[in-house]
Amino acid sequence: MLIKDQTVLITGAGRGLGVEIARSFAQEGARVVVNYRNSEAAAHQLAAEFGPDRAIALRADVTKFDEVTAMVSSAAAHFGSPITTLINNALPDFSFNGDGRSKADEIGFADFHAQFSGVVGGALNTIQAVLPGLKEAGFGTIVNIGTNLFQNPVVPYHDYTAAKAALLALTRTFAADLGPENIRVNMISGGLLRSTDASSATPEHVFDVIAGGTPLRRVTTPAEFADATLFFASPWSRAVTGQNLVVDGGLVMN
Repeated sequence: MLIKDQTVLITGAGRGLGVEIARSFAQEGARVVVNYRNSEAAAHQLAAEFGPDRAIALRADVTKFDEVTAMVSSAAAHFGSPITTLINNALPDFSFNGDGRSKADEIGFADFHAQFSGVVGGALNTIQAVLPGLKEAGFGTIVNIGTNLFQNPVVPYHDYTAAKAALLALTRTFAADLGPENIRVNMISGGLLRSTDASSATPEHVFDVIAGGTPLRRVTTPAEFADATLFFASPWSRAVTGQNLVVDGGLVMN
């Protein structure tokens, strides 16, 4: 299915990376569902950029299944067709500040639980909510947003990294389970992005160090990362599932 014929749900699209992902799909002609939890004004402003025929902003906390299913139903009613593409981008509250992170002897399981609930629980809720529509369409692509930190833990954000590693496992097991339904599940993993709300607390010298360690000698931007999601939603990746594409300027090479 061409991107222009798809209805795409991007979670956490009211700010940061989610905004750029929404714009990438809208520029290719897709119908876009801009999900938000707290960024109401920004989400509605973004949807207004694309117009009511191409976008709708809908609130839902992805950790609450009933809110997610209501959002999916509202989107399908608005566009007259089910969601065919899901980008799991929503991030639990987290600040990428290595100086302020919890060390190994300080962090408690409550921190892990919060990340697992948002990252893995949120993805599970959204996937299960859109599955009936994907099966009805006979097509589906799911892209989970990961991190390169579980391959290269330059800053050990223990709770965040563990949750994203679990999301990669979910990506691969769901890819195996849903493949016979013509539903593909992949992951795109980035490093530090210059800049998002989450990375705004990152000291400038950290950006410089990361840029110097990449072959491209620069830090990936949210727009550059967002464009990579188009590949997994396009017919060019029709035989690709269960994969993790690292988009970080070559800092991590598989």
